[in-house]
Amino acid sequence: MAQQNKNDSITSRDVDFAQWYTDVCRKAELMDYSSVKGFIDYLPYSYAMWEEIQAYLNKRFKEHGAENVYLPMIIPASLFNKEKEHIEGFAPETLVATIGGGKELEDPLIIRPTSEVLFSDMYKRLVSSYRDLPKMYNQWCSVVRWEKTTRPFLRGAEFLWQEGHCLFETEEEASKNALDILQVYNDLGKDVLAIPFLTGKKTEHEKFAGAVATYTIEALMHDGKALQSGTTHYLGQGFAEAFGISFQGRSQKLETPHQTSWGVSTRLLGAVIMVHGDDNGLVLPPAIAPIQVVIVPIRGEKPEVQEACKAMEAKLKSMGIRVLLDNTDRTPGWKFAQWEMKGVPLRIEVGPRDLAEGKAVLTKRVNGEKTTERIEDIEAQIPGVLKQIHEAMYQKALDSLNQRIVDVENLDELNAALDKGGYARMAFCGGMECEDKIKEITHGGTARCIYSYEVKDGAVCPVCGKKATMVAYFAKAY
Repeated sequence: MAQQNKNDSITSRDVDFAQWYTDVCRKAELMDYSSVKGFIDYLPYSYAMWEEIQAYLNKRFKEHGAENVYLPMIIPASLFNKEKEHIEGFAPETLVATIGGGKELEDPLIIRPTSEVLFSDMYKRLVSSYRDLPKMYNQWCSVVRWEKTTRPFLRGAEFLWQEGHCLFETEEEASKNALDILQVYNDLGKDVLAIPFLTGKKTEHEKFAGAVATYTIEALMHDGKALQSGTTHYLGQGFAEAFGISFQGRSQKLETPHQTSWGVSTRLLGAVIMVHGDDNGLVLPPAIAPIQVVIVPIRGEKPEVQEACKAMEAKLKSMGIRVLLDNTDRTPGWKFAQWEMKGVPLRIEVGPRDLAEGKAVLTKRVNGEKTTERIEDIEAQIPGVLKQIHEAMYQKALDSLNQRIVDVENLDELNAALDKGGYARMAFCGGMECEDKIKEITHGGTARCIYSYEVKDGAVCPVCGKKATMVAYFAKAY
């Protein structure tokens, strides 16, 4: 059951979605604006969410054989310029340092927008034989891209991310790695973020600069726009050839390795906010909520209430639940609104009346559902309740996604679908010129990923009239 808008400090989503998003980011104390335009301060609440994402991915990456490293944040311009196609894709977004120690630098330094170049340069020194492969490295860091328009978490001049960069002996191994990590990202959505992703291959127009193939996870926001939430890339041998990476193969001949890269960023935090949030603020999946359970005493000055609340807090902490006992001097009503705004998945109210009956009130943030439970049973129930909350959030997001996918056959239908919001699934030829035309006609619609290479007999591209070669999801995107 939908909750009423009780928080007047937050703009309604359906009145002004952009302002709602900014209000939530600020009021829930996720971030603050830095003194440098486009840069933000990640406050403890959002960074704690990012740490949970890190913990999950670190475990999964290591299961696939990846190891964590850290490389410098600066790239000499002479090195950066070696991979032409890659550079053309990133050149407009680079921040360049030209002075060091008070002197002009002969070789300007680029603040990393991504690290394919640095990893390729390192691998040239580390790899000489097939016995040195595979190399599967990942780093957690920040990158800088001088974006013209920024929005907290979604598109910043600097953002936090992980970037994996791997070398393999064969194309088969590299392609498998790109798809394996794509599945890890998809699992992250389902098991941690409660977000159903569309996954698939990017079109030639939308693929990563310098890649042979790019794969993506796409999330759908409340306003009907898509958000590219992570990508994996099979880079082929282009970077290795540009940087002179080679190894002695099993046949004693010099060979060129095959490369992959993959990454997700703090953009995932923006996805969580926009997919699950409502007019009261955040709605957080239990797996990443910094506080999973908040205990609010009613008439907390009474010793028996304090004793019961503290005992419950201690028990839940011993179970590994992230729990907070709110013993501040605010009113219960203020606390309810505050913790709703911060998206805490479960609230427990303990007051004298219920306590006299050995009971407490549980309220789920996802739907406002209240139940009265026996205090002696609550601790054992909490893990199951948190699981129910996660499943309810995922199903709600999945239902919303499925309801907003429509099949279209011509440009008028495509335009109407994208104006309404959501995904339009359409057959087309895959040509870059046709994608440019679609973007122009729909005022920003792009191919998010390929749905299938199987098309109906006689299907043609609605732009050029040529035979359709694929079916893709189109949407307007952040």
